Formats: sequence, structure tokens, C-alpha cells
Amino acid sequence: MTEGEAGMAQAVEPRRAASVERWQGESDVLVVGFGSAGVCAASQAARDGAEVLAFERAWQGGGTSAESTGQIYMGGGTPLQRACGFEDDPDEMAKYLEASCGPGADVAKIRLFSERSVEHFHWITDQGIRFDEDVVDYQVSTMPAPGKALSWTGSERAYPFCEIARPAPRGHNVNVDGTPSGELLMRTLIAGAQRAGVRVQPQSDVRRLIVENDGHVVGVEARIDGDLCCFRAHSAVVLATGGFVSNEEMLQRHAPELLRCGRPIAAETSDDGLGIQMGMAAGGETIRMGSACIVLGFAYGNRKNIRGILVNGRGQRYVNEDVYQSLHGEIALLRQDGDVYLIVDDTIYEPNPEDPELGGTTYPLLAVAETVEELEQELGMPDRSLTHTVNVYNENARRGEDPFFHKESCWLQALDTPPFAAIDLRVGKGPYSVFTLGGLRTDSSQQVQTSSGAPVPGLFAAGRTASGIPAQGYNSGLSLADCTFSGRVAGAAAAALRP
Repeated sequence: MTEGEAGMAQAVEPRRAASVERWQGESDVLVVGFGSAGVCAASQAARDGAEVLAFERAWQGGGTSAESTGQIYMGGGTPLQRACGFEDDPDEMAKYLEASCGPGADVAKIRLFSERSVEHFHWITDQGIRFDEDVVDYQVSTMPAPGKALSWTGSERAYPFCEIARPAPRGHNVNVDGTPSGELLMRTLIAGAQRAGVRVQPQSDVRRLIVENDGHVVGVEARIDGDLCCFRAHSAVVLATGGFVSNEEMLQRHAPELLRCGRPIAAETSDDGLGIQMGMAAGGETIRMGSACIVLGFAYGNRKNIRGILVNGRGQRYVNEDVYQSLHGEIALLRQDGDVYLIVDDTIYEPNPEDPELGGTTYPLLAVAETVEELEQELGMPDRSLTHTVNVYNENARRGEDPFFHKESCWLQALDTPPFAAIDLRVGKGPYSVFTLGGLRTDSSQQVQTSSGAPVPGLFAAGRTASGIPAQGYNSGLSLADCTFSGRVAGAAAAALRP
């Protein structure tokens, strides 16, 4: 790593305001980062009457959110849910999120988000986003289809969550003719921020906060066109630079298991942990830094794969296959040491049309055999282990039961049509996509907190720079939901501090 590359991973200790000889600019609120969290923070602050200046390292905003599928987790009875015939309310939504986003989920943030989710839906649509009023078939896809924008994107229907809260689909998909589009989402949100009067400074590299002697954050130092420039915030600074999945040093220190995943979900110029480091340097505490969304999307290209069974290297089932793909990734990597396989029969298996060696998505086909016993031997599993697992599963599936793991009956099917196949889901053999969930500790207004729980004056954080609603568990669309909503909360709180 060169000196310049090393610098990409390092924030600088705060600069004292007394050392600033000249301020190159000023504003009520300064926002660092112009992805979905930063854009919504800037837009909300401007709508609340604040003058806002946003800094973006790239030549335009968008960040990782622009490269996402544009899926936003919202519920509590949104107009889209009602139009598609589903009942939902904030209490049921909160109960589910508390169960699926823990342990250690921030109940206050979950409750606030759930109570305001319908209002947030209207805020999003007021920016110009439109959702097609139909629901995607649960057994076909979790992503949009032409004319269909609502989908099931978490474990709501899966055990044990279906017994904790009434299930409802909450994936609100921004799409163009059925094609997921984070780009359209960000383009629309950025246009809304510009209409609100937000000024944007592109290609600006912010690495340093400016503080008073008492620790109050009053500005940022940015390198623009090779020059160091100081900008003053009359109200507050909002950090919204993403997580730290692109920072190998931080991963090694806080979440080394994630280095095995091999596929970080991050834009080229974001998610390097700089915002988190700046917040720490100003006195902020970090929490849940080992938490992550770890996607094992074995059923993404072929939902029939859920009718197969997941087994570990000892030939044992270890989970109900219908839980969400991020929960699968977390369990496989952290509880099964990444040594897992999908077992299917000929009625389930579908080769990738572009490559007959790939099963379903991009996970390789490892072994094929005419009997389960032969498949077990090819995989090198203990004698009779996989055979016993399949026999017990088949016996129960024929009765429409799964007494050990409670997979929903619509996915139960005996595996009895040869040939049988094992799809290789071991870490390192196929994609384990990942992004971090840990970050700066913030209160329900998104103000950064110290280890003692005291606020860092003048400093807020939103999106993946902060530890948010998905504290440890994740549901698809929840990051965009958390980024857009926490950005709005941070922007409103920052604007309220203007003199």
C-alpha cells in the first residue's frame, strides 16, 4: 500500500477553530457525504429553513445507494400495502423489527421508524418516487416485476418471526419496467434536495472536523482542487459517508470474519470508514462494529431452491430454508464456519442458462449422484449422515410438516426424484456479499454520543456511518430505509439548532 492509499483509510484528528485564519465558506448545516443518508439529511434540513452545504467526494452524489436495487423497507400500513390488500400497523412492524434486528436492537429507533413509516412513505413519494400498485408473488421473487413494486423482503413469513408479529410485505421497490433502480431513486432524491436549495460541493475530500476548545463541532476541513479549505457550520455537521466495508484495516480490527466474504457491497469512493473515524476523533463512541449484512442468496435466481435443504459439512440441517438471505449468510459464516451446502433433487435444480455448471445463481454445482448415499460419499460426509437427514426430512415433508425447523408448508417437498445435487455454498466458493452495520453511537435524534452517553455538541451521523435500526440482523431494503429516514431525522435536528 502506498502512502496515498494508506491515507485513504485515515481521518485526521480535529482541528481547533482558533487555528483557522480564514473560513472559505459557511452554512447553517454542513453534510459530509451525498448518498441516500446525506441527501435526505440535507433535503430535510433545507426544508426546515436551514442553509445547507453538502460535500461529496465523487463528481456527483449517489454513493452505494445509487448502485443498490432501490428497495426501501417501509410498513405500518402504507398506501402501497393497502392498495395491494395487506393490513399492517406500526406495532406489528416494530415487533418484527425488534425480533429480526437484534440482539441489541435500538428499540427507540425502531419504534420511531415504525410509527413514522407511513409518513416517510409520503415524504419519499413527495420527492417524485412512484410505486406500481401490485405485489410480487412470494414464491417467485423478492424483487419487482413490471407493474409490481411491493414484495416480501425479510423473514416475516418464516418461523419464528411469523409467531412474533403478523406478517406483511414491506419491500417498496423503485423500479423501471420491473428493473430495480437505485440510480433512479438517487437521481430523484438529489433533484429534490436541489429544489429545496441545497448547495453541493463535489470532488471535495473531507477528512477533518473543526472543533472549539470545549469539543463543540463547528465545521470541516476539506481538500478541494488541491487546496485545504475550512467551512464553518453555524448549527451542526452531519456525517453520512457510509460504513467501513472497504477499509481492510478496520475490518481486520473489528470484524475479521467479513474478510472471508470476498464481495463487499460498496461504491468505489465510499464506505471506507472515514466518517466513523472522524466521529471517533471528535469523541464519539462506536458500537456493534462486528455486525454486518452477510448475503447468502442461494435462492435469488431460483426460488425453488428454498424447497431444498441446507446442510453443514456433517450432513446436518441447521436452519429453516425460508428465512431471509442475510440471516442465512450470518448463520452460515458465523455459526457453521462457512461450511454449508444446498441439497436438491431433479425437480428443483435449474442450471444457470449462461453456464450449465452453475446452480441457480453463481454458486457452483459441486456434486451430482443417482442416490443420496452416493452424493454423501462424493461430499466426504460422515457415513449415513446426509442419508439420515434426507430420509427424516422426506418423511415429514410428505405429511406437510417440518417439526424441527418449521419451514412454511408451501416450501415443503420430499427430495425423491434423482439425480440429486449439492450446490456449493461454502465461503470462498461462491458469493457472500457483505456490508457493515456497526458505526457511531447516536441517540434517537441521530446526535453522536460519547462512551458515557453524553452528546458530542454539533455532531450528527446518519446511515451506515451510525449504528442504526439493523443493529445485528438485516432485512432487504432496511439499509435504504434506515439511511433515508435517519438522514431526515439528523437533518431536522441539525436545522433546529440554527441560531
